[in-house]
Amino acid sequence: MKIIILICGEGLGHTSRCLALGKELLSGGHEVHFGAYGYSKELVEKTGYSAHEIPSEIKLIGKAGALDLTSSIEATLKSADILGGPKLLKLIKEIGPDVVISDSYYLGTLAGFTLRIPVYLILNQSNMEEFFKNRGVSLRLLGEVTRKFYTQIFEKVDKIIIPDYPLPYTVCKKNLNFRGRVQEKLFFSGPLIKEKYEDVESIPLKKPHIVSLIGGFGYREPIFRKVLETAKLESSINYTLISGPSLDPSNLVGLPENVQILKFIKDTYPYLKSSDAVIAPGGHSTMMEALSFGIPILSFPDRGHSEQENNAEVIEEEGYGRMLSYSTPPEVVLECIREVLEEKRYRNKTERLRRLARELDGPRAVREMLEKDCNEKIL
Repeated sequence: MKIIILICGEGLGHTSRCLALGKELLSGGHEVHFGAYGYSKELVEKTGYSAHEIPSEIKLIGKAGALDLTSSIEATLKSADILGGPKLLKLIKEIGPDVVISDSYYLGTLAGFTLRIPVYLILNQSNMEEFFKNRGVSLRLLGEVTRKFYTQIFEKVDKIIIPDYPLPYTVCKKNLNFRGRVQEKLFFSGPLIKEKYEDVESIPLKKPHIVSLIGGFGYREPIFRKVLETAKLESSINYTLISGPSLDPSNLVGLPENVQILKFIKDTYPYLKSSDAVIAPGGHSTMMEALSFGIPILSFPDRGHSEQENNAEVIEEEGYGRMLSYSTPPEVVLECIREVLEEKRYRNKTERLRRLARELDGPRAVREMLEKDCNEKIL
């Protein structure tokens, strides 16, 4: 098959799971084209693949750990390219794919519909209208329009790929709200991660060791500072903080001896495998990576980001880790870290998810599903 994968560039999690899927499709002998923008395009290219430039779709704006929805909408409208649709149609026509895979990139689904190409939508949230709740009448109305738009998209796509564990283990289950016949299109693939646990080499990290994967947006810097304060409270627990592309580690001075800070790196899997727990926001892809490696999570979801908050609630409720907030004091953060490190029930549950991720093999499952669907259409 000839396949184009179109990636939403807001949050690098979309990119990482698309790279995992692209790698698997290429290994199966298929021709794969990536379409991306911004940091997403840069990451695809740093991984060694070429990427076509596509129009940006949304821009997320945050401040001090909170999602600013009004500013995000304004930034999105200001950066909108009125010629984006025609440009994308032209690109897809030139490539001539048999399948369009769109990871939360809705302009790509519309282009696929227009060209009558099978469309497979990857997403971990279907209740996007939650973003608009309790934000005033005008935004609530916008939320209702959003819901109707996405509902029509869901009804038209060939399948909806949920890159998560099937129920009852689904981490994003509080963000899913599909109705009627759309439910028949759902395909729970299992986590889409680039590396398998058994193929990753451990690295020597002083134990016990906490790895922080708070990256991407500078407004998450308060978590860095809170982790640094936490680290100072007990020197026997060691930390590695991996910064995102828009956060400058040089601004963080006076580091305690049990902390190292690394600039943004493309391969975090060795650190994941060697850690005892992970500090992360509420992003779905990061959670899938940690759980696929059997690592408990200490989650700091962005304030006002309902999708992340829901993910973190499931982590807490299912015993895969703890849900914290930007207001959690360092003393309480430390106690939660101790709890996750000392109580075996956390590691037992996440180890179960590691084994399940291996059995499901999400990238392979999606490839085989696409091949089956394609063969059925030919026959």
